[in-house]
Amino acid sequence: MSEALVAALRREAIALGFDALAVTGAGAIPQAGARFAQFLERGHHGEMDWLARDPQRRAAPQGLWPQARSVIMLAMNYAPAHDPLGALKVRENGVISVYAQGADYHDVIKKRLKALARWLVGEAGGDVKVFVDTAAVMEKPLAEAAGLGWQGKHTNLVSREFGSWLFLGAIFTTLELPHGAREADHCGTCTSCLDICPTRAFPAPYQLDARRCISYLTIEHKGHIPREFRRALANRIYGCDDCLAVCPWNKFAQVAREAAFHPREQPDGPGLAKLAQLDDAAFRARFSGSPIKRIGRDRFVRNVAIALGNCGGEDALAALAVLLRDRSGLVRAAAVWGFAQSATAAQLEAAYRRDAPHETDGDVVREWEIARSEAGFG
Repeated sequence: MSEALVAALRREAIALGFDALAVTGAGAIPQAGARFAQFLERGHHGEMDWLARDPQRRAAPQGLWPQARSVIMLAMNYAPAHDPLGALKVRENGVISVYAQGADYHDVIKKRLKALARWLVGEAGGDVKVFVDTAAVMEKPLAEAAGLGWQGKHTNLVSREFGSWLFLGAIFTTLELPHGAREADHCGTCTSCLDICPTRAFPAPYQLDARRCISYLTIEHKGHIPREFRRALANRIYGCDDCLAVCPWNKFAQVAREAAFHPREQPDGPGLAKLAQLDDAAFRARFSGSPIKRIGRDRFVRNVAIALGNCGGEDALAALAVLLRDRSGLVRAAAVWGFAQSATAAQLEAAYRRDAPHETDGDVVREWEIARSEAGFG
């Protein structure tokens, strides 16, 4: 297949709203499998058990689809108009990761990937499969091999044109297409992304321990957030952008042209006290069409309760006092911790005498015991 076909494919991709396209071979990431195996052996995937399922299928495109010959990697820019780190200063508001402030990228990108794949089949034949972060595809190593960018020390893709703000999608095809040149690593001696991490989630450059990552803790982790990380969450309630936002290559990034990725909320984020009031129906309605919806109301309000504890103040205490009687033990446990962060000894003891005698969840009981012990009771 000719370079002219790839050039035409790129023009079609741009017309569909993609910002970059590059092609690599199905066998272009031979070292990725070994690196992935090390990640799993260290337990750095945490509770994300699906990553450990059939790792050989994830190691290379042909492990997932043996007929694949070429991989077309596509990128869509979602760079914000504001500095994401600025929202951390408005402590009474919740901070949501930039990628989740607009529409669900899976929905936006997959429709356009399918349209582009249909165009390719119509022009050149062959079979195709499309993927957007929902199958055993190693998008970032493939994007690096194709030349879209390089995996930075924070393990995310970095582009010289778009910085750290790229959604990725892939089209596997049975066609033999001309390949792009692999992008070189341009991180140099910079360690900004490693240094800023609030929970020290990077044991070494180019390595991530997801168990310490705020994005993992607030999104993927289903249980109680470990006490050692709660203060570090600050007012982050869904994800974390620190390592992305601080990257110097972002100076070349332009605001996303795709309107679906523009924030639904004000840049400073939604008020924590109001979010604490969401029940299941209100949560689903508010986050319809958003990736936030998939974690469910209880996990989300768990995050809000911790953020309220870090925020402090009378409004936060009032909201947490209500959450102490929430139907979810996950939420109640986080609320006990949050309430104890700024309550006076008298307020804590009054809340304990009101709510603890009715408590049946052992995890919540332990939170009360720890809170009272730290306050000098018992």
